[in-house]
Amino acid sequence: MPAEQTTYRSGFASLVGRPNAGKSTLTNALVGSKVAITSSKPQTTRHAIRGIRTTPTAQLVLVDTPGLHRPRSLLGQRLNDLVRDTLLSVDVIGFCLPSDQRVGPGDTYIAKDLVDLHRVRRVPVVAIATKADAVSRDRLAEHLVAIDQLGDWDAIIPCSAVRGDQVEEVADLLASYLPESPPLYPLDQISDEPTTVMIAELVREAALEGVRDELPHSLAVQVEEIVPREDRPEHDPLSDVRVNVYVERPSQKAIIIGRGGSRLRDVGAQAREGIERLLGHRVYLDLHVKVAKDWQRDPKALDRLGF
Repeated sequence: MPAEQTTYRSGFASLVGRPNAGKSTLTNALVGSKVAITSSKPQTTRHAIRGIRTTPTAQLVLVDTPGLHRPRSLLGQRLNDLVRDTLLSVDVIGFCLPSDQRVGPGDTYIAKDLVDLHRVRRVPVVAIATKADAVSRDRLAEHLVAIDQLGDWDAIIPCSAVRGDQVEEVADLLASYLPESPPLYPLDQISDEPTTVMIAELVREAALEGVRDELPHSLAVQVEEIVPREDRPEHDPLSDVRVNVYVERPSQKAIIIGRGGSRLRDVGAQAREGIERLLGHRVYLDLHVKVAKDWQRDPKALDRLGF
């Protein structure tokens, strides 16, 4: 921190929005490293992942929540509860509205929640027009007007996390609403998620690639254990990582495994790359696919799987 710096700001910002609004991609862009899984499938974020962005003037701790939505299962209800609990404890909220989709009932549903929260808690809300690179300038202008009409926001800003347009400006804007405080985390830390959670998310992201629409909601991943191999040279450590992938029906298990196990091998290869980057050494990834019938509606199963 420079000596002339008189005020430093630190605090928590939550990105909210309907499913597939670009929250995870924006989180990763703001942090400058992958801390949240991204997928073209909606509802892929299950945990409030904290990504940490530290600069000479501020430390912005980003809480990436699941997409708020009208719940159709006990899992959906618990995810919504997680979002609302998160919003009660942050300093600023970024409301993500994707530019390539018109403002719709889902956005209105969330906007009402945020207006109520602002009235009760006075938490500032910044409306962020995500995916600005995906539309023309005229369409973006229309989108910004629609966002303005949706509620009384503290600020409105467009950005493209994929192209990097206005990402720094979004970070500075969110940080401007944080309280004066020294850094809350070590300066080199980018996430406070446990390693097992990040590994499970990497496996789930790989498993979601190219699958049918029904599967994302039915997929849960749990890390059984991470065991360092004994008698390995110091310069070349190796860990055994054992992971269970849960689905709700045998037909879904067949989709994940693929013909002759081909799809599961692809999932393992993709996930292993991310896990090795995370751990900083080679791993042997042992994946098992199991059926947990209707786990999204089973309170005991949800508890066991960490929801």
